[in-house]
Amino acid sequence: MDSRAAIIQYVPRPGIIDLGWGHPLPELLPVELWSDAGQTALRAHAWQALTYGAAAGPGPFIEWLAEHLDSYDQGNTKPSEVFVTNGASHGLALAADLLTEPGDVVLVDSPTYHLAFPTIADRRAEIVAVPTDDQGVHPGRTAELRERFVRAGRRVPMMYIVPTFANPTGRCLPQQRRLELVDLARRTGLTIVEDDTYRELAYDTPAPPSLWSLADRGSVVRLGTVAKSVAPGLRLGWITAEAGFVRRLTSLGYVNSGGGVNHTTALTMAAFGASGAYRRHVSAVRRRYAVQRDALIGGLRRAAPDLRFSTPAGGWFLWVELPEPLTADMLAPVADAHGVAFVEGARFFVDSEHGRSCIRLAFSMLPPDTLAEAARRLGQAVRSARADATVAAESEPGRERG
Repeated sequence: MDSRAAIIQYVPRPGIIDLGWGHPLPELLPVELWSDAGQTALRAHAWQALTYGAAAGPGPFIEWLAEHLDSYDQGNTKPSEVFVTNGASHGLALAADLLTEPGDVVLVDSPTYHLAFPTIADRRAEIVAVPTDDQGVHPGRTAELRERFVRAGRRVPMMYIVPTFANPTGRCLPQQRRLELVDLARRTGLTIVEDDTYRELAYDTPAPPSLWSLADRGSVVRLGTVAKSVAPGLRLGWITAEAGFVRRLTSLGYVNSGGGVNHTTALTMAAFGASGAYRRHVSAVRRRYAVQRDALIGGLRRAAPDLRFSTPAGGWFLWVELPEPLTADMLAPVADAHGVAFVEGARFFVDSEHGRSCIRLAFSMLPPDTLAEAARRLGQAVRSARADATVAAESEPGRERG
């Protein structure tokens, strides 16, 4: 057995280039820089770095984070509006716990991050996809959907959305729709849980303003993380929300039991940020991921011109529409035989009947030459699977032949 299987989540399959994993390129993980930051934090805080932490998180990290967030998003985030979490998924679980009750309706973008579904379902809420078009969430039709549930006597307290460099599509919600969504939240009392995981991975132009920065306090709970910009193994994230919501988080039983979440890691991140190493690291990471994105896209345009996709301006993912009559489940075994893998699009929809002709490709974990080879293999697989599908269709009983 590969010794790494007992240490890390990802285990490679021999002969397969796997485009399904949204993981960082290993060589971009800042091992030495993080080690230096850890030593700095321990020297600065001594035993206080290793004991139980303050309920909302350690002051040095929260203060650095509030200043850092405002440096690129202008949200005017105050330290009292920050709660440190064990990553964005932990933040979603906490937000759902405080906002929802069993039987509530929770609205979600469509498609959206598929692993949010079980987190929300843990609250025994009904997950409902909102109306969308090629620009993303349609605010007007979403308002109508919400109103239908309310008239039927249902509570609709929360909406989950990844509006910036979304997983899986890579797209950004346009500015006007952001404004309309936060206005909907303000008017109706709906709380938008904004997953802002990919904000700092902007490759072409700066990311658009967050919903948090555009909304009145109390309308948006924002989730953030260093999983993509530094390392997922840190399990370090945060919630920004109005101060009353943060106070509710700090009063949770498990916080009272053990103090702040991820205390030592947060202090190390504060040292990493204050030294300037974080800023330099993120700048380098952006350049590398942009090259990887371009390698995959260039390879697909050469090897698989029938695939339809848009170039994402940030994030880790490419959302691809397959040519007719292919579906992702038809392509998957053929792709596997050609030595390449992906995630089927249906996994990102509440109703798995949607997205069957789409696939998600991640360009984050592999170097450019490997991504180019993956594109070549995928192009071969698409041609082979499409030929097989055409032959099968033509051989159907009763089909006329010219």
